[in-house]
Amino acid sequence: MNLNVIKNKDFEQILRLILDARSRTYAKANAEMIMLYYNVGKVVSGKVNIGNWGENTVQELANFIASKLPELTGFTRRGLYRMKQFYETYSNKQFVSTVLTLLQLKENEATTFVTTVLSQIQWSAHLHILNKTKTAEEKIFYLNLTIEQNLSVRDLERQLNTAVYERTMLSNNQLSKISTRLPQNIFKDPFVFEFLNLPEGHSENEFEKAIILNLQKFILEVGKGFAYMGNQYRLQVGNNDYRTDLLFYHRDIQCLVLFELKIQDFEPEFLGKLNFYLEALDRDVKRPSENPSIGILLCKGKDTEVVEYAMARSSSPAIIADYETKLISKQLLTNKLQQLSELLTNNNEI
Repeated sequence: MNLNVIKNKDFEQILRLILDARSRTYAKANAEMIMLYYNVGKVVSGKVNIGNWGENTVQELANFIASKLPELTGFTRRGLYRMKQFYETYSNKQFVSTVLTLLQLKENEATTFVTTVLSQIQWSAHLHILNKTKTAEEKIFYLNLTIEQNLSVRDLERQLNTAVYERTMLSNNQLSKISTRLPQNIFKDPFVFEFLNLPEGHSENEFEKAIILNLQKFILEVGKGFAYMGNQYRLQVGNNDYRTDLLFYHRDIQCLVLFELKIQDFEPEFLGKLNFYLEALDRDVKRPSENPSIGILLCKGKDTEVVEYAMARSSSPAIIADYETKLISKQLLTNKLQQLSELLTNNNEI
């Protein structure tokens, strides 16, 4: 083997050791900082809430810290009140109760959430979650999403602005009607592709090309675990060749996932073609150790009743989802999710 190749491999190994150590050091430093902010918030909250401290006292504290540690940032009056909000939000009895229920923890394990979850996330990411979410469930969703997908602050901000929580919860309801095999919190409905910059009246070909050019952003939107396998993937059945739109492999659920793109509203015949592709994938492409393929029809719109009729006799795991090329009003999705929640509650009471 060439001596330079051996040296380069050795150098790369040392570089990985440096980067891994730096990453661990940063994670430890961030965890210490988050716990510091939590504990400072606890003290400030206690003093303010029993009336010992007012706004002037908090300002005096900020001035005192600045005089003693002038190089330290973040401990302004505003910063101290953010730490107070941080502590009060995550120590609130209702929030703790929700955490225990959702994560199936015992009461004496509640502090585990603070030390093992909150401490993994950057402070600036925490501020976005605190300011842009309302319910405990929504906060827990974004905290877990940030950790599971290793989201940057910028990516988290986009997920919040595009109302990923509401879209995922609405999609979960659809999945529960279609198949018990499909995992929750993986798909969304509708998908939002504002980053594609598609013109009005775009063609399916333009839609597909724009996705390929923005593949990283597309995968961030569709969710964690997708590995791109190609577009216009060739399937041969009999003497005929067929081309699918976008083929992915999902590492977590270990199956092929086919995205078919439609620039018009859902029509029942779309499902027949998708099922044909899924059958071909399962027979000729899927490996024996993998799960049956999943199909996702991305349509410009859909009539829910038409979808339910079309899916009623289909045995294939397929999802029909809307897509939007512009940001959707978060309030609109919140209202839709609230209506769905009320409908389900009323149905359970009947």
